[in-house]
Amino acid sequence: MGFFSLTLMSILMCAFLPPSSQDPNDQSCLTNLFQSMHVPDHNLVNWTEPNLANPCSGFMSNLTGATCNNGRIYKLSLSNLSLYGSISPYISNCTSLQSLDLSNNALTGPIPTEFQYLINLAILDLSSNHLSGTIPPSLTMCMFLNIIDLHNNSLTGQIPAQLGSLVRLSVFDVSDNKLSGVIPTSLVDRPGNLPGFNATSYSGNEDLYGYPLGPMKSRSGLSVMLIVGIGLGSGLISLVLSFVVTCVWLKVTDQKLAAEHQGKINELMPEY
Repeated sequence: MGFFSLTLMSILMCAFLPPSSQDPNDQSCLTNLFQSMHVPDHNLVNWTEPNLANPCSGFMSNLTGATCNNGRIYKLSLSNLSLYGSISPYISNCTSLQSLDLSNNALTGPIPTEFQYLINLAILDLSSNHLSGTIPPSLTMCMFLNIIDLHNNSLTGQIPAQLGSLVRLSVFDVSDNKLSGVIPTSLVDRPGNLPGFNATSYSGNEDLYGYPLGPMKSRSGLSVMLIVGIGLGSGLISLVLSFVVTCVWLKVTDQKLAAEHQGKINELMPEY
């Protein structure tokens, strides 16, 4: 009877426990994210102030594209919503976030360095936007990252070598950007038995080189051809100018000699 009473008491206590309180950090995260983006066609119509203030009910969320876990936002899937604007740095306040998908929108601006505070983040998909700037090396602070997909943006600069230290990283795609420099060996010769990433992860970056892409594109041949072309052009112009000057000089000289010769003939002619 004692065991039955204890079990019944436990059930009753669980039944009357208050629901998980809302985390103010999640509210700040979501409110600032929503304000930093422009949402056409009411794609996030239920992202209202009351719902942003109370985004989770246990494992359920009141917001389109949001998933909760024990009262905290742990997944945001906002792809293909025609969103434009920028990514708020306050996204870092969603400290329980494990998956962020903002792909196939029209977002601009840089990737916030504040992502480093999302220490539970495992999936980051920002592909097919118009993001610019460099890839933050501080992403390595997100040690649980399995997927980094940044393809089809306008990112510049070099790929941070520090990303090779992400031992859980299994998908890495930075293709179709404006990246430059050598592909870090840390993403090729990975520790343990971790596989490197193939050429499709890096293709579409004109100034990116190194394995698994080819060597640096040589511009010396173009430079030599340019120098030779300039030299030949300059030489040809000089030759033409020299020829014209010589012809003019010869013509003037001939005219002068002819005039002098005529003068001498006139002097020798008898006067009648």
